[in-house]
Amino acid sequence: MKNVIFISPNFPDTYWKFCHHLKENGMNVLGIGDASYDELSNELKGSLNEYYKVDSLEDYDQVYRGVAFLIFKYGPIDWLESNNEYWLERDAMLRTAFHITSGFQVEDMPKIKYKSKMKEYYQKAGIPTARYYLVEDEKGCRDFIKEVGWPVVAKPDNGVGAAHTYKLTNEAELMAFLNQRNLEIPYIMEEFIYAEINSYDAIYDSTGKPMFETGNVTVSSLMDVVNDGGNCAFYIQKSLPADIVKAGRATAKSFGVKSRFIHLEFFRLNRDQEGLGKQGDVVALEVNMRPSGGISPDMMNFAHATDVYKIWADMIAFDQSTLEPGDHHFCVFAGRRDGRTFKLSHQELLDKYNSRLMLAGRVADALSGAMGNQMYIINCSTKRELERFLKDALTEQ
Repeated sequence: MKNVIFISPNFPDTYWKFCHHLKENGMNVLGIGDASYDELSNELKGSLNEYYKVDSLEDYDQVYRGVAFLIFKYGPIDWLESNNEYWLERDAMLRTAFHITSGFQVEDMPKIKYKSKMKEYYQKAGIPTARYYLVEDEKGCRDFIKEVGWPVVAKPDNGVGAAHTYKLTNEAELMAFLNQRNLEIPYIMEEFIYAEINSYDAIYDSTGKPMFETGNVTVSSLMDVVNDGGNCAFYIQKSLPADIVKAGRATAKSFGVKSRFIHLEFFRLNRDQEGLGKQGDVVALEVNMRPSGGISPDMMNFAHATDVYKIWADMIAFDQSTLEPGDHHFCVFAGRRDGRTFKLSHQELLDKYNSRLMLAGRVADALSGAMGNQMYIINCSTKRELERFLKDALTEQ
């Protein structure tokens, strides 16, 4: 029987499903988190063989002691995972410290966490990347902008989502960025790419072959949603375009992806862009070696009549899964921001789409910056239906 440690199994709150299927597959599922046991959902409690509480998951020593205790009680650990971007480096530190070889180690972190280092592996896969400058001083920034032109995007080289990301369009915004940035955080500056964001989401087995593939399209820019407090819209693709499949598989191979749930991001150019390609071409953005965030795994299930939580757990237990996708749809997410007045009220939207709603509810506070405060999720058969729903859900008065 394999021993699996799941870090922070209560966040996002749907992650109990990963634990449920692990236990169903005969695994010893051992949770480590900073919530009290009484705070855990009944579903999660029933999915864990044991739960070790720490005061703070930020405290490495406490989490280290938790892993040591679970090893003392249950024996060697076969897997340690959080499936959470925030804890990727911590997961790697723990695997390395306890010789858990079934995932990324400390030495692997730079290539999957630093945007500047990702570019080398995208390029090995034959996928173009934006020109960049690792920010040092004002002169270097000005020289880079002179080369690529306005606008540019500045963001932490090792960052999560669109936090602390700046779109700079003029001198005043450049100076504001230079004066406001945290000097202890390395920043990368990139040429601006006129594009929509497409993702490649997949679960890979231990040989580096995909067991499941899908992807999403971001309708609203995550950077704008976070920085401008905008509404959020994205959808899971009904079927993946061949060029995204090709780019995703090539990137996964370049990064040596095995036994993981991944979320790889690409630009699809909205217009010809010198040095990158023609309108419609696929360009690299960044890799995320974990599932797409928030409610996305459930949306994958809705879109493809499947269960990615089970496929992932099957990968760990058996290195294969017999679960096949069913009917395919577009699964569409609309996230409304509190404090705004919409053409259709909450109740009117529910009344209009009640029979087709897969899910509606509040977004967790920790995710609301990127996803809005109130979410509505439906399946659509066509792009036209998708666009009509987003118009109804997000048009403001």
